[in-house]
Amino acid sequence: NPVDKPRFPVFDAHNHLAITYKVHPERNNYYITYIQESTALRAIEAASNGIQMLAAGFTIVRDMGNNGNYADIALRQAIERGWIPGPTIIPSGIIIGGMGGQFWPTPEMELEKRIVYPEYLEADTPDEIVKAVRQNALFGAKVIKICADCKKWGYTLEEIRLVVSEAAKAGLKVEAHCQTTDGARRAIEGGVWSIAHDIGLDDANHRAMAAKGVWRAGTETPITLQEGNHTNPEEFQRTVAGLKNAYDNKVPLTYSTDADYFVPGRTRGEVAIDFIETWKAAGIPAVDILRAMTINGYKVSETETTRGPLKVGYAADIIAVNGNPLERIDAVRDVPFVMKDGLVFKRGGVMMPAAFFNGGPVYGANLR
Repeated sequence: NPVDKPRFPVFDAHNHLAITYKVHPERNNYYITYIQESTALRAIEAASNGIQMLAAGFTIVRDMGNNGNYADIALRQAIERGWIPGPTIIPSGIIIGGMGGQFWPTPEMELEKRIVYPEYLEADTPDEIVKAVRQNALFGAKVIKICADCKKWGYTLEEIRLVVSEAAKAGLKVEAHCQTTDGARRAIEGGVWSIAHDIGLDDANHRAMAAKGVWRAGTETPITLQEGNHTNPEEFQRTVAGLKNAYDNKVPLTYSTDADYFVPGRTRGEVAIDFIETWKAAGIPAVDILRAMTINGYKVSETETTRGPLKVGYAADIIAVNGNPLERIDAVRDVPFVMKDGLVFKRGGVMMPAAFFNGGPVYGANLR
């Protein structure tokens, strides 16, 4: 009986539902995944991964790029129209970056084959930056994501400010993927809403984020996922120390995973929930881990006035867990009940998705 259990919806601030790189055949190299799998196939992967996330209790997911030719937005539309079950999707569309994006293509692949698109929108001049932001907004992005420093030159402070101002015209916030301390500093000064990954987040940047209210989507991989080279003991210790430093500096924290890989024997949702291990290792109290997974998630996704909190008039997104997560955060691993938009998706640990499949767009044919 869900009434007898702790009830709340949970949130992942950083996932990539339309990509799943694997040990076989691509040796966990998502560049190979990208050239081997079509956007159509990846859209089907996204639908499956979304269902797996919902089954684990994630009712809201920010989908932050690497989704081919807008498979993330297609997923959001399909869920919102009533075609399939899934979390509320906050998609970024295609990641905006300088030439090459996060890839390092050969001259032939870059200049002749244009292989970087659609995984990245290359934007190196002010006009290209404006056009890239507008393209994502036109096609249905709900947040803009940039590579602040995926190349040594990266975006300047002025260019980041241009992204932020152009996104604001469409009512959108900006997340910056940062790999260096200098890139993160520019992103913070440039007015981004959130920073993805913890690589460039040192004590000084954490203090600046706390002062400006910049959200941290650190994607803190747990040591339990070291098989497959997703982390290692030394890297994990750095991750734990960074998360603890952010917490001590009172940086606004979100629960974020970057869980975009296949772990045999686990669903995407089970992989995502395993990231609580890093938070536990950092000594963060259960109440604050839960806050990052719930209240802070609603805020960073800007859904706190429509869904998330359990209030009259809000979307009825509810999960129930066995146990009290305020006493033992691992209770969030055991989710016997999930309700999404007022419909029961899971009861007694068994998915019941029939009510979510419809023969037409029963909730309206939203264009974007």
